[in-house]
Amino acid sequence: MVLGATAVVALSGCSSAVEVSPTPLATGEVCRAVSAAWPAEAGGQARREVRDPSAGAAYGDPAIIARCGVPALGPTTDDCIEVDGMGWVAQPLSDGTRFTTFGRDPAVEVLVPRAYAPEPLLLPAFTEAAERLPRNSLACS
Repeated sequence: MVLGATAVVALSGCSSAVEVSPTPLATGEVCRAVSAAWPAEAGGQARREVRDPSAGAAYGDPAIIARCGVPALGPTTDDCIEVDGMGWVAQPLSDGTRFTTFGRDPAVEVLVPRAYAPEPLLLPAFTEAAERLPRNSLACS
């Protein structure tokens, strides 16, 4: 899967806004709390305008995309890493990596383009927001 399937940069006049596909739970109470905690920057990249702010957040160019409300992951054999006490499952994409919180329901997804390698170094910026998600019984081991 390519990052572009989830985020498309749309140009309008001199400014650009990132289009982020909303998740079914994006406007729920939990994701509203997560959205209020999105960081001002990620990995030194400033937050960008998003066409529908309830859908998620974007940072830098190419855009790092963060979305709340993706389905929680079940047990997996994919790489699971702990960053600042938060579990993340890493899934390689053709042009970057998708990180999904593990042990949280619903989950946060962060799409990091390869341009920001090593990609896991961006995850600490999203810890505070992800901590607002309810825990489930799973954890990285």
